[in-house]
Amino acid sequence: MKAKKVILILVVGFLLYWMFSDPSGLAGAGESLALNVWDLLLNFFQAVLDFVGALA
Repeated sequence: MKAKKVILILVVGFLLYWMFSDPSGLAGAGESLALNVWDLLLNFFQAVLDFVGALA
């Protein structure tokens, strides 16, 4: 339990440091992450639709 708190504090500290030292870099990384997650969701749901369509 204690290790989880330490890791969480380190991650939050790193993100805060990144936000104040290079805000445009953090924004670009966040945008890239969001776009990649969106693409993964679209591919997943398309695969589900293809699977269900193949069953019919």
